[in-house]
Amino acid sequence: MSESDGKRTLGLRGSRAGQVKQSFSHGRTKNVVVETKRKRVVKPDAGIVKKKPAAPASAPEEDSSRRPAGISEEEFDRRMKAVAQARKNEAVEAKRRAAIEKEREEERRRRLAEAEAKAREEQEREELARAKAEAEKRRLEEEEAARVAAEKAKAGPVSTDSGRTAVKPAPPPKRQERDARDRAKPGKGRGEVRRSGKLTLNQALAGGEGGRQRSLAAMKRKQERARKKSMADGDVREKVIRDVQVPETIVVSELANRMAERVADVVKSLMQNGMLVTQNQTIDADTAELIVTEFGHRVSRVSAADVEDVIQTEADRDEDLLPRPPVITVMGHVDHGKTSLLDAIRKTKVVAGEAGGITQHIGAYQVEARGQPLTFLDTPGHAAFTSMRSRGAQVTDIVILVVAADDAVMPQTVEAIHHAKAAEVPVIVAINKIDRPDAEPEKVRTDLLRHDVVVEKMGGEVQDVEVSAISGAGLDTLLESIALQAEILELRANPDRPASGAVIEAQLDVGRGPVATVLVQNGTLRQGDIFVVGEQWGRVRALVDDHGKRVEQAAPSVPVEVLGLNGTPEAGDVLNVVETEAQAREIAAYRADVARDMRAKSGASVTLEQMMAKAKEGDSGAELPIVVKADVQGSAEAIVQAMEKVGNEEVRVRVLHSGVGAITETDIGLAVASNALVFGFNVRANATARNTANQKGVEIRYYSVIYDLVDDVRAAASGLLSAEVREKFIGYAEIKQVFRISGVGQVAGCIVTEGVARRSADVRLLRDGVVIHQGKLKTLKRIKHEVSEVQSGQECGMAFENYQDIRAGDVIEIFEREEIERTLG
Repeated sequence: MSESDGKRTLGLRGSRAGQVKQSFSHGRTKNVVVETKRKRVVKPDAGIVKKKPAAPASAPEEDSSRRPAGISEEEFDRRMKAVAQARKNEAVEAKRRAAIEKEREEERRRRLAEAEAKAREEQEREELARAKAEAEKRRLEEEEAARVAAEKAKAGPVSTDSGRTAVKPAPPPKRQERDARDRAKPGKGRGEVRRSGKLTLNQALAGGEGGRQRSLAAMKRKQERARKKSMADGDVREKVIRDVQVPETIVVSELANRMAERVADVVKSLMQNGMLVTQNQTIDADTAELIVTEFGHRVSRVSAADVEDVIQTEADRDEDLLPRPPVITVMGHVDHGKTSLLDAIRKTKVVAGEAGGITQHIGAYQVEARGQPLTFLDTPGHAAFTSMRSRGAQVTDIVILVVAADDAVMPQTVEAIHHAKAAEVPVIVAINKIDRPDAEPEKVRTDLLRHDVVVEKMGGEVQDVEVSAISGAGLDTLLESIALQAEILELRANPDRPASGAVIEAQLDVGRGPVATVLVQNGTLRQGDIFVVGEQWGRVRALVDDHGKRVEQAAPSVPVEVLGLNGTPEAGDVLNVVETEAQAREIAAYRADVARDMRAKSGASVTLEQMMAKAKEGDSGAELPIVVKADVQGSAEAIVQAMEKVGNEEVRVRVLHSGVGAITETDIGLAVASNALVFGFNVRANATARNTANQKGVEIRYYSVIYDLVDDVRAAASGLLSAEVREKFIGYAEIKQVFRISGVGQVAGCIVTEGVARRSADVRLLRDGVVIHQGKLKTLKRIKHEVSEVQSGQECGMAFENYQDIRAGDVIEIFEREEIERTLG
């Protein structure tokens, strides 16, 4: 096809045509037509842009004209909104970046200004130090010049041999003049000015500042030397004398730290004193005191017991004391109606829930009587609860001594009187059960006289009230007597101080953990307070009153249950509120260490001395080991004290472990290892403990009345007693002649002088009234026949087992042993 054939060349619409020459091998070329398509540029209509902000209603029509084909109107609107939002976001981001850049610029300017100010201050400080040094130097030079001039004037003119005065050579120029000339020269001396700015070509050609200059590092070294020199001219730092606390033992490194001295210096001082120790070894307080004195510090001796100094013990001021409710303890013999009387006052039925009808815990209650709150403590009356009654008397203000009118004064009544007298608290006698037909109130008053309790009707000062817990007679009079006695005592306490109180009872609750019944004696106990009680500590998680309701705080004389302890405290421990948890932990740890040391010391003394004595005697006695678990701490304590009274010199009860809470597998393991019995008082064993006990054959006994527990333990201990052996004399025989028979040995020919001689009986050989042998008969014969017994007046032959020294005239005493079972009284 040629170019002149009339046909039109194919091409693209709207394109630009051109030619490109292609080269091939062997010198061939070819022209190729190339078309470049023009890029379509869409320009917005100026009219649309101007009308859009003025007439937004026509935007959909205009946008629809710009909408590409194949896109719906909704999709186009959505895209346009997205584009507008993107532009808006870009504008906001641009503003944010501008603000950040502005802040950065301001920060740079501020730092630059601070650096310039610091540099100016440093330069002024250096100039001041330089001026001071120059002034000092000038002063010294002037003094030197004055001294030289004075020496010249004193020496006078120098004469020569010819009699003429010799002219002295001119003195060298003074140092001030040399310094002035040096300062006048550029680039040298103290007048040198640091080059600033860039070094230009003119400066380099002209010299001057363009000459060789000192580097920046050299200038900094110079400034540092000047600063050190100015500091050296100042006063020398004095040694700081410190108060060093020295405990009973201290580590060498800790001692150096408290003195703020180097550890190496302290170790060196110890070595000079003859102690080769390292920094990790401990030294005693005397050695530490010597070292502290050598270093010039003051010694303050402290002990481990000082951790309890944080507990406030100062007395309260009179203006801070406010009236508080009285604490009344109800005491008396068992079954005399103490709890029933308290129930009548409180209008409750506590006694119905007590096992066996007797109280076995201390109960703390608060009641309202005639508008005045009264705090009552109900103590057990059984003999085993002596310590509980003692605790009740120690924390009380008034003691109500309940005596049954039909039973008069009993042993626990006397014990309650002694506790009240020891605590020095007033006593109000409540003669109960006056509604009984056999009531004898006068006999009660007469019996009390024997124990120095003189009631008002007998001419004394002790109030007595006849009451009946069943009918309620005399209760109003009793409450009036309590109110009168409380008014006389003028009971006051300071509620605005850290709380302190006494633990009345403690127990391990399954759902709530360790719980302590606390009677607040001073201050106010609040929820969230940190406290220490005995060897335990904790934070008050909740306070529960005697009605089972939660309260936020407890004022003085208010009994509450405290939750939040880390362990079960001992009944009778004192609760104190401290400031921090660290103090509480430290005090509790110190008390636990002291108690552990005391137990170890007491145990060691018994093991060493008493066991050696028993070993010499050859009789160590029998023991009945037991494990006791109770519901509350007071009951466990009472059981342990009752067990100590069971036994005698031959047998005793040893309590391996006593605690609060359910019987666990650990208790069973202890019983297995020691072959002990397990007793549960108002508690039960868990499933694991029961299974282990069944497998190991450990006996678990449950009790709810302390009478039954003590009786069973006494019976078990009685079984360990050795039976009492009694000798019953049944006859005497006299040896008439001694025969020697082969195969048998010495045989005594005897005549029974009294009673009867039996083959199975024991015998004693008496010579001149002295027992020389005791044993058994080997044979008993009569007329060559072995017999079981020989009657009085008959002759027989006897031979002893393992004994041959028998003589004529000796007397044989024949007796039998009888064993009698013994019991513990």
